Amino acid sequence: MALPTQIEARLRALGVRADDVEEKFVRGAGPGGQKINKTSSTVWLRHGPTGVEVRCQRERSQAANREVAWEELVAKLETRVRVAREAVMDAREAERRRTRPKSRGQKVRMIQTKKHRAGHKAQRGRVRGGDGW
Repeated sequence: MALPTQIEARLRALGVRADDVEEKFVRGAGPGGQKINKTSSTVWLRHGPTGVEVRCQRERSQAANREVAWEELVAKLETRVRVAREAVMDAREAERRRTRPKSRGQKVRMIQTKKHRAGHKAQRGRVRGGDGW
């Protein structure tokens, strides 16, 4: 069975081959009685390289479940790629913020704070050695 063109296009954009996905049709579970126990309308998909799994038994039809399962699988794979890309960008941004030079205002405030702190320390005086100190 061929996949819908939208799903194929999304897979191509991700660089995922449909051959890497293992597809099984299994019997469903849960309420539904004799119909759910006798037919293999549940679709189970597993992308081998990433290990992402999807199982779908929302509809009564195997074909409808297959399409929904493929859409869910592609959505999960897209989410993984997006999260990885965002993590790289966040790390790059954190490094940029950490290594950027201080602004003129920050430097002025830092010097003022140091002078203020030095004034406090200068008022303390020296500690005198006395009884064993």
